[in-house]
Amino acid sequence: MSLTIKLHHVNSTTTQAHTTKIKKSNYTTKFHSKPIYHSNLLTPIVQFERKIQPLSQKSSKNSLMVKSSLIEPDGGALVNLFVPESQRELKFSEAEAMAKVKLTKIDLEWVHVISEGWANPLKGFMREDEYLQSLHFNCLRMKDGSLVNMSLPIVLAIDDEVKEKIGGSESVALVGPNGDLVAILKSIEIYKHNKEERIARTWGTTAPGLPYVEEVITPAGNWLIGGDLEVLKPIKYNDGLDHYRLSPQQLRNEFDKREADAVFAFQLRNPVHNGHALLMNDTRRRLLEMGYKNPILLLHPLGGFTKADDVPLDVRMEQHSKVLEDGVLDPETTIVAIFPSPMHYAGPTEVQWHAKARINAGANFYIVGRDPAGMGHPTEKRDLYDPDHGKKVLSMAPGLEKLNILPFRVAAYDTVEKKMAFFDPSRAKDFLFISGTKMRTYARTGENPPDGFMCPGGWEVLVKYYESLQAEVSMQKQTVTA
Repeated sequence: MSLTIKLHHVNSTTTQAHTTKIKKSNYTTKFHSKPIYHSNLLTPIVQFERKIQPLSQKSSKNSLMVKSSLIEPDGGALVNLFVPESQRELKFSEAEAMAKVKLTKIDLEWVHVISEGWANPLKGFMREDEYLQSLHFNCLRMKDGSLVNMSLPIVLAIDDEVKEKIGGSESVALVGPNGDLVAILKSIEIYKHNKEERIARTWGTTAPGLPYVEEVITPAGNWLIGGDLEVLKPIKYNDGLDHYRLSPQQLRNEFDKREADAVFAFQLRNPVHNGHALLMNDTRRRLLEMGYKNPILLLHPLGGFTKADDVPLDVRMEQHSKVLEDGVLDPETTIVAIFPSPMHYAGPTEVQWHAKARINAGANFYIVGRDPAGMGHPTEKRDLYDPDHGKKVLSMAPGLEKLNILPFRVAAYDTVEKKMAFFDPSRAKDFLFISGTKMRTYARTGENPPDGFMCPGGWEVLVKYYESLQAEVSMQKQTVTA
């Protein structure tokens, strides 16, 4: 099947359109190079300062000069762990001579996350002291005594054989899944990987069936290797979506370019329905009422590892493009970008990571709703986490004090008004709750959701995706039968 997603391809003078096909199993996506939102060209961006007043005061000669991106990164300046282009040839030669550590696809996603500053001020895979602080306290203590939030351990596992090959080396080369040199890990430290403790403290359970555990931790080695990263060149996936993978610094530049005086981030790993849009549009309305003049929405879908039954990233990005094309969200006040982190499904522990990373991208408001980063219990018919604990934890988490948390009201389908609306307990019987599972069931079976649940263009994207899956299953059955 073919879907259409609109992207920028920009050079210094013109915007040229071309079409790229990305083949994923039997599902082909076409990406056409037209913008899904306006004014997000990443050609040279002029940094500037502008005058803003405290909201309670009128204009005066003593106005303050401040950057429009108001929140500072954790720990100070954003890290940039990429080797300068002038030094790449030398560093590649050095890496060739080192002991090698092979990265998995998800390890590579973590290299991407660390290298751009999403985990600021982390400068590499965690050494043991950082790992223990993260695992036991959900934060890191800086040299000045301040705390930065770091709720998920970001670590690299190796097995006994690799540990033996490394021996007493001070540095190792990291090799990507395709065999290419990716980075150098310097001043390394190797320590024990206690998997049970890591799983129990991160998820609050060791029940079988946790997606990230089964994909990443269970098959991993019994040792962890930490050190400082030197990344040989920017991480690219060549999937037609690299244009959307804006670094924290690129996002901050764009917020400045748009003269944003507030940035509110919305984390998601599902298609956008009109209930989500209601929450985002209502948040902007509330910020305007608070006195902000130009709040900008960062619509920031997660782009790393997700569990098998989640909608793939390329389909979600196509669906998001339709939401903006149909005017459900305003392209002028919305930036769509991909957050490169893998997904843990670790509930209140993980939602801290999602919020912290957006601080480093310049967001000073974070929207949080029911059961963020949660999932159903892997062996029992119940939620793995209390649906309200995510937003409560965010309001108390050490290291997140400078981030404004915006808990949102529950949105559901109003059967009387025929649209998504905020739930009114006084007429509860008029509301229909459509879960992500129910939404996917509608799309998979070809049944249309109620009018007003999702924009028609976005819904068509999902239907075509599930039709492609069914066609693929039919082809496999025919092949087996033959």
